[in-house]
Amino acid sequence: MKKTVIYTDQAPEAIGTYSQAIRVADTVYLSGQIPLLPETMSIVSEDIRAQIDQVFKNLLAVANAAGGDLSDIVKLNVFLTDLSNFPLVNEIMANYFAQPYPARAAIGVAALPKDSAVEMDAIMVIGEA
Repeated sequence: MKKTVIYTDQAPEAIGTYSQAIRVADTVYLSGQIPLLPETMSIVSEDIRAQIDQVFKNLLAVANAAGGDLSDIVKLNVFLTDLSNFPLVNEIMANYFAQPYPARAAIGVAALPKDSAVEMDAIMVIGEA
């Protein structure tokens, strides 16, 4: 099984022992993205809307580096420190995705890295499904 590491400087660098994404055949596993600005590695804002938007931008950058885009995502996991913000995820997600939407899970968590309010990871399939 050949694994290809995906990297782009258009998304935050990995802040631990992981890769931004790994491709195996036509499947790409995107690591969790928090709302870091790639240029500064700092949280974009304390505003939850800005954080959600930045996470989607980061996922898009990694998806592009793998040769795909957000429409290739088949599974999206959303982690929120406050599940009452989930309607905002739906609202902002509509700016990045069109039907058919990916399968999705929303998970409430106690804390996320760097005190962010949101993190998302994804599985993407490039090519014929």
